[in-house]
Amino acid sequence: MRIASFNINGIKARLPRLLEWLQETRPAVACLQEIKCQDETFPAHEFEAIGYQAIWHGQKGFNGVAILADGVKPVEAHRGLPGDPTDEHARYIEAHVFGIRVACIYLPNGNPAPGPKFDYKLAWFERLRARM
Repeated sequence: MRIASFNINGIKARLPRLLEWLQETRPAVACLQEIKCQDETFPAHEFEAIGYQAIWHGQKGFNGVAILADGVKPVEAHRGLPGDPTDEHARYIEAHVFGIRVACIYLPNGNPAPGPKFDYKLAWFERLRARM
């Protein structure tokens, strides 16, 4: 089974190339990071047209993750990384696909260090470790 990860850096801007890549390589599962779109504007119908189904966790302008599966609908297991109810960043989604659990993550950068962004990154990693 081929599972691929693709930092798309804006799904709307790169949608034609993403669709082309999916059709050329045909991964069973594709995890997308940095989709940079809200949930209601995610182009699910574009993926359905080529045989993929998707779940996603979007956020306007930055972040955002999605899991695409060839021919089956991923069954969402978790949305958002547990452990900080105040964290609204769309950086984590988890699903059951083809009998396995897949987690799609978009790690925080943390720059500059030291500082609040770096502290957030370290705390996020601790939450990820606890989840895994």
